[in-house]
Amino acid sequence: MSPPAHPARLTAVLDAPLSRWLWLVKWLLAFPHYVVLCFLWVAFVGTSVVAFFAILLTGRYPRPLFDFGTGVLRWSWRVGYYAYGTLGTDRYPPFTLADVPDYPAHWDLAYPQKLSRGLVLVKWWLLAIPHYLILGFLLGDVQATWFAGGLIGLLTLCAGVALAATGHYPRGLFDLVVGLNRWVLRVAAYAALLTDVYPPFRLDQGGGEPEAAP
Repeated sequence: MSPPAHPARLTAVLDAPLSRWLWLVKWLLAFPHYVVLCFLWVAFVGTSVVAFFAILLTGRYPRPLFDFGTGVLRWSWRVGYYAYGTLGTDRYPPFTLADVPDYPAHWDLAYPQKLSRGLVLVKWWLLAIPHYLILGFLLGDVQATWFAGGLIGLLTLCAGVALAATGHYPRGLFDLVVGLNRWVLRVAAYAALLTDVYPPFRLDQGGGEPEAAP
């Protein structure tokens, strides 16, 4: 039986061929994105505070703020996919919050019509603690999806070494790295109050999302 579908959907297509050596300078090429994302994340924190009180009072996440927050996470995933969160493409990420249909990495989240007023008080700090412990292992000290440390960073480095040595990204390694990033972004969406669906303790590997159970 397939696992239940999660409202946050992360998908990716491994580009081929990939440059053997471009990954060595992607830290420099992606620098403009790092600067923009720093400002976007500061704004995202501020809008999340506003959304907290809106949910507490109305049970709804204001749609413009929701679209902005999901856009910041989407942008972060694209940059991470290009750079040191995955190295899955050599195509330069677009500067936009919107989805780009022909880009090989996508992230989206279904808009919740209603959110729990009670959960908003505890889910982002108390209920998410077990996942924060896991994310500390996955990301290490660098808490950013576009430049990951920890296990994700180590596996991405292994992918870069494999590219340099063989010109190929090992498929099993790709599936694992994408699955770990999927876990990170599910937790990010929950902690940012964008969904009430608790992130599953499950590693869904591969570029496609698992289909819902019949």
